[in-house]
Amino acid sequence: MKSDRAALGIFILLSGLTIATRSMNSQEKASASTVQVHAVITVEAQREESEVPSLQQGDVKIKQGRNFLNVTQLIPARGENDALQMFILIDDTLDSRIGNNLNDLRDFINGQSASTVIGIGYMSNATVNVVQNFTSDHALAAKAVRLPLGRLSAMDSPYLSLISLVKGWNQQKVRREVLMVSDGIDRLRGEQPSSSRLGPSFGTVYHSMPTMSPDVNSASEISQRYNVIVYSIYATSVGRAARSSWDLQLGLSGLSKVAEETGGDVFSLGTSSLVSFKPYLDRLQKYLGNQYYAVFQAVPGRRPGLQRVNFTTEVPNAEIAAADNVWVGSGS
Repeated sequence: MKSDRAALGIFILLSGLTIATRSMNSQEKASASTVQVHAVITVEAQREESEVPSLQQGDVKIKQGRNFLNVTQLIPARGENDALQMFILIDDTLDSRIGNNLNDLRDFINGQSASTVIGIGYMSNATVNVVQNFTSDHALAAKAVRLPLGRLSAMDSPYLSLISLVKGWNQQKVRREVLMVSDGIDRLRGEQPSSSRLGPSFGTVYHSMPTMSPDVNSASEISQRYNVIVYSIYATSVGRAARSSWDLQLGLSGLSKVAEETGGDVFSLGTSSLVSFKPYLDRLQKYLGNQYYAVFQAVPGRRPGLQRVNFTTEVPNAEIAAADNVWVGSGS
């Protein structure tokens, strides 16, 4: 009888050890099944005239699919973590009457903190003519701002220019943000061929682009891939497309899509020229002053790639702007 009890006790003990071991292995597997992801988020006040609330680590909820993710750090982008790389892209197709607004842009550049480096480039021929590489000398950067040429090139696409910039941008663990000044019109893909609705005898007919440029999605995706937040100021350009309400609306829609999907914003009064850039640059400065580095554990897919995540907070009067997708590396 005693031996039976002893055997039962040993069995229970071993069972307990087996369960504990399985539990530990399960926890290790769960830990190994996630990868660390870094993202920059912007906290905005829901009521624009009010103060922007400050957030603590537990205030941010991040959801991937149906699952909430573990937020391990929330670091304010201030003080020793204030480093910012900002590239200002100006469309060379813009009307030269934008000149009065360029002083607002220069004042914005000169008002940046010492830890901010700024680059200046002009978009033309689907690429970027860099007139000032990243510099902490803000006066030098402001001096590099010139009037746009106000003329069309062979391949004008602000989205391909943005892609070119982002691809050549060396990755560093600092904030990386772009301010585009453009009307967003993709003249390179301004016409699309289609079969005539009147029958085969009419052949292939060219029509105005039916929707926004296909390069909008590409520009958005590569910006999200490399953690680049894109802001845009809408400004009018030259040429026939700039007089087309259809093209103007498509251009503004393209700028809005890239900005919203990367966690940025577009500043405009519809498709009208802005009287002054200052109120919008002041708003951008407010955004820059309320950004955070969010570090969290995400579940990887079978291969590295962009994955949809959603950032929310329940702090009153606070709203989080962030990229729609984050790059999640391999779990191996």
